[in-house]
Amino acid sequence: MATQPVPVVEIAGARKTYATGTAALAPVNLVVRPGEFLTLLGPSGCGKTTLLNLMAGLLLPDAGTVRWWGDGYAATGVPGRRLAMVFQAPTLMPWARIEANVRLPLDLLGTPRAAADGDVAAALALVGLADAARQFPRELSGGMQMRASIARALVTAPDVLLMDEPFGALDEFTRQRLDSELLALWAARGLTVVFVTHSIVEAVFLSTRVVVMATRPGRVIAEVAIDEPYPRTEAFRLAPSFAAHAQRLSGLVANAASGARS
Repeated sequence: MATQPVPVVEIAGARKTYATGTAALAPVNLVVRPGEFLTLLGPSGCGKTTLLNLMAGLLLPDAGTVRWWGDGYAATGVPGRRLAMVFQAPTLMPWARIEANVRLPLDLLGTPRAAADGDVAAALALVGLADAARQFPRELSGGMQMRASIARALVTAPDVLLMDEPFGALDEFTRQRLDSELLALWAARGLTVVFVTHSIVEAVFLSTRVVVMATRPGRVIAEVAIDEPYPRTEAFRLAPSFAAHAQRLSGLVANAASGARS
């Protein structure tokens, strides 16, 4: 029997209730495995972002544990891997050029400027923004601003990338293009990605595994493997297997939205 790889992060019985009394998460159990593209899918209010923030260490669970694994050890609440997060909005500093925005994490780490500039140039090249380094955010389209945000996340060479609906505000054409570019980055860099979305078709296109969540309170109701080969091209979107995965997830999300358990 093949042994299971050491997880990246293991969430056990994690529960979260906000000060308003909103039960954001019922006890959640989830294991994120190295190298996978895991998507959290579900209706608004089901705890997707709360769960992502627990992984990032931006929130602490009221009960249960978030254990990070790295180099043969486990640490509760402390990432054992290099971690970066991309938020729903690009959150770029409007007064600073794109290269300065991307360099910010390295500046905060005290990285020498010469080394940081090389890392910034490499990160911008990865996302196709090498020619935009000296521009300001207002001079870029929404899709280009999100690319800059992804470059800022990649500049520290993370092992794990947490992404909270990064393409949700973009038009469908730009969103599909960035989905394809993200998959190329995931494969090229050997990343582990945890991705939040409301979009069923985006979840099918991107994921190795989809975790469906329901609300009242937030909880996991199903896990679905998207066992399809990579790289995934536009032809995959038209394939019968794509439609079958989307139909299955659509039914699960409908149950999640109605508060039904699977």
